[in-house]
Amino acid sequence: MRLLLVEDELEMAAALSAALSRYDMILDHAPSIDHAMAALASQVHDGIILDRQLPDGDGLSLIPRVRALRSGIPVIVLTARSAIDERVRGLDMGADDYLAKPFAVEELLARIRALMRRSPDIAPISARIGQLIFDFEGRQARVDGRVLDLPRRELLVLEALARRQGRTVQRSTLEESVYGYDDEIQSNSLDAHVSRLRRKLSETGAGVEIHSIRGVGYLLRPSP
Repeated sequence: MRLLLVEDELEMAAALSAALSRYDMILDHAPSIDHAMAALASQVHDGIILDRQLPDGDGLSLIPRVRALRSGIPVIVLTARSAIDERVRGLDMGADDYLAKPFAVEELLARIRALMRRSPDIAPISARIGQLIFDFEGRQARVDGRVLDLPRRELLVLEALARRQGRTVQRSTLEESVYGYDDEIQSNSLDAHVSRLRRKLSETGAGVEIHSIRGVGYLLRPSP
C-alpha cells in the first residue's frame, strides 16, 4: 500500500513514515499542497493522509483537486482543529475521515484499513498462483497453508507481482512498490530481492516462477 502524507511538520512525517513502514506501507511525503499535486501527478497512491495547516494554504483546498484526478481515492484529514464545526467542514469538503491530533498510530492504522476495504480502487483480497496464495488484506504469502517468512521488501516485491500475475511488471513499477521517495536505491537492489525470493519460492514448493524479461522487468507465473 502506497500512501501520500501531506504534512509540513518534518518530525511528524518522519515518525509516521517509520511507524507505517512496519506494516508494509510506503509513505511518500509532500510538505505542501503544490508538492502534493506534483506527487499525485507522478505516482499512483492508494490513499492520502492530509494535514490542514500547510505553508501554502488549508489542506482541505487540496481535496477537490484530488477528486478531479481520482474520485475514489480515500482521504484522511489529520488536524489540531478538533471542533465539531471543523470536522463537519472537512467531511463536507470531501474528506473520507477526520482524525484529531494528537492521535494513536494504532487508530490511524485502523482507519486506513477501514477506508481501504471500502475503496473501489483496491484489488481483490487474495490471489492464487500455483501452490502460492497471497493474502493482500493480511499481507501474507502462504504455500500449502504455511506462511512464508519473508523480509518486508521481498514481501512487497511478491505482492506487486502477485497483483499483476501473468503480466510483465516493469522494473520501475516494482521499485515504486518497494521504495519510498527518500530511499536510496542501489542499482542491483531489486535484482537481489528477486533472487532471494526465487530461491525461497523454489525451496517451499510454491509451484511458481519469477520470469525475467530482459531489459523490461519480471512476471510471476505458474511453474511449467
